[in-house]
Parts: sequence; structure tokens; C-alpha cells
Amino acid sequence: MTAAPHIPVLLEAVLAGISPIPGASVVDGTFGAGGYTKAVLSAGAAHVYAFDRDPTAIATGEALARANPERLTLVHERFSLMDRALEARGVSTVDAIMLDIGVSSMQIDQAARGFSFQADGPLDMRMSNEGPSAADLVNTMDETALADILYRYGEEPRSRRVASHIVAARPIARTGELAALVRKALGHRPGAPKDPATRTFQALRIAVNDELGELDAGLRAAERLLRPGGRLAVVSFHSLEDRAVKRFLRTRSGGDPQGSRHLPEARIGGSAPTFQAAKAVRPDAAEIAANPRARSATLRIGTRTDAPAWKDDA
Repeated sequence: MTAAPHIPVLLEAVLAGISPIPGASVVDGTFGAGGYTKAVLSAGAAHVYAFDRDPTAIATGEALARANPERLTLVHERFSLMDRALEARGVSTVDAIMLDIGVSSMQIDQAARGFSFQADGPLDMRMSNEGPSAADLVNTMDETALADILYRYGEEPRSRRVASHIVAARPIARTGELAALVRKALGHRPGAPKDPATRTFQALRIAVNDELGELDAGLRAAERLLRPGGRLAVVSFHSLEDRAVKRFLRTRSGGDPQGSRHLPEARIGGSAPTFQAAKAVRPDAAEIAANPRARSATLRIGTRTDAPAWKDDA
């Protein structure tokens, strides 16, 4: 089966949000298939620093880098380390940063990577091809810890039932095995709008790649790297990611992370707001029809103030 072409989600809104004017330096923290980077280069950015922890993504981007030798730098690194990686290259500030959070369609489409419950492959899910795999987690964790991961990262309401079935069936080596097991545990109605395995696969992927920890560290790195007036654009695809981005921008804008309008000065440690947050953007019906992956996407934009970056414990 031929994989569908990669279509960057909310691309026009991202470009409008970061305003890549000629002469601008831009970080694409999640290069993936390169869709956002190509668009920003076409829009006139002077230089794009494209990060990805996935060696396959970096290798795929080499042709684009060769075509833009003075304007594109590929960096095989986690985006949470973007400020350190660029400092080592003599870059202290940039004008805009883009992040497209979560697994890429390119990774999902490769069954051998083990991200998809729709195609059988080894139960891997590692974006960087390093460290413990999803198979390591499901085959070694105790039942309670596994249930906690499914509940916390997958928001699976019947996490204990799923964990019990997984433990009873170990060892599990293939995505097809795990998907069938979860469907049996939860009941699977053909034609249902959502596969019962969705939450379990999401949870394991997030845990394997420490995606929420990476996101938190990446937002802080962006705060340190952006110049005053610089723009941060973050596209997320599920509630856990979006809540983290929303909370960060709300807090860094001087608001209560829980949404209260009344925030004692002591709550933010006296730190001045480092961002001005814009209203969230979501895809319209036309984009969703053209690109179903956009269905759950949310874009949040923050504009950097001239206040010093907060300390990590702030």
C-alpha cells in the first residue's frame, strides 16, 4: 500500500503566525518530512535550523539541505536542546520557532517502526531508535505501573483491564498482537469511529519517547532562544499536548495556569511575562476534508516579550 503524501497541518496559519520575513532565522523543531521547512524557505526565511531526533528524518532531508546549502541546517538532536545546539553553532537568538508535536505521518506509515496499530510490525515506537522500546515496557513493567501509563498518557478509562490482559499474554513482540489484545479486552465493534487500541498505542508512544517531558523542556528552550518580538508556533494533536502548551503560554503571559483571572504576584515568583499569547487556531472543515490528520489539531502562537527567560524552577 502506498503511503499518502505528507501534508503539513495548519500550514497557512503557522506561516501567518510566525511571519517568516526575508532575513529571518527560523527553527523547525520537528522536521519530519520537511513540509513546514520547505514552506518557510519558500516564504523567504534567510535560514532554517531543522531539528529531528529521528535519524531517518534527517537522512530524508539531506536532498533539501543540498538544494539550500546556505539556508538550511539539519540538526540531528531533540528540540528540547535547540538552544544549546545552536549556541554551539554560534547562534544565540532566532526570529521564530515551529513545533509540530507528536508522531509524524512518515513514522506511522512505516510499519517497521512499530507506531501503528493498523499495520503489523515490531513493537518498537522509538523516534530516535535508542533506549527501551514499547515491547520492553509491556513485557517488563508490573501491572499497576503499566495501567498508570495507559491512564495518564492515553487517558484510557479502563486502563487496569487492558494492563491485566497485557500481563496475562506476555511476551508481546508485534503491534498486531498488542492491537488484537486490546480490542479483545475492550470489545471491538466493526465500523466504530475510534479503534479501541488508539489510547493504548498513544500512551506507550508518549512513554517510550518521553514526549511530554520533551515538550515541556522544548517550550523552555524556545523561551530562551527567541529574540524579543520572536514568534513561537506549536501545533498539537491531543489534549495532553495542548493542555501543556496552553498552560505554558498562559503562565508565561502572566496568567494563572489553572485559568483564574486573579493571580498573586508570588504565584509567578515576580518574573515578568515572557510571552503574549494569541487565541488558539483550529482547522476549518475544508482542511479537515483535504487532510483528515488535521481533525484534532490545535495551533497556539506566542510572541516573545523582552523580559528575561524564567528560571527552570519558576
